[in-house]
Amino acid sequence: MIAQKTDLDFMKEAYHEASAAALKDEVPIGAVVVWQQRVIARAHNLTESLTDATAHAEMQAITAAAHYLGGKYLNECTLYVTLEPCPMCASALYWCQLGKLVYGASDPKRGFTQIPARLLHPKTQLVSGIMAAECGKLISGFFKNKR
Repeated sequence: MIAQKTDLDFMKEAYHEASAAALKDEVPIGAVVVWQQRVIARAHNLTESLTDATAHAEMQAITAAAHYLGGKYLNECTLYVTLEPCPMCASALYWCQLGKLVYGASDPKRGFTQIPARLLHPKTQLVSGIMAAECGKLISGFFKNKR
């Protein structure tokens, strides 16, 4: 019998993606999409590389997962992302009807939970705080080095 992976296991994979972003001098945010206990999409921020303000890790992961599944809905998928999604990404998660969102660090300045409107689909399960300290340290360290 194969052991089921946990939210922590998958968040570690998203953290690995965030570390890859940092090596490219991108804001270190990583994401993975999981379907049936398998990672079907991996992504990290590419806003600098692509000179595209919308090339957030979540947007890249949504696109890759939709291509993998051959459809626009991700209602049977879980997105693991190292930082709380911004309102743009949360809206995209609404439209793809994501089944579950798990994020690490909160983003009190730009996170979607700061917006009074409901941005996630009503059926989307939400889990926060998985590896929050590690994810937050990676991001804050990146910006500290920029200053």
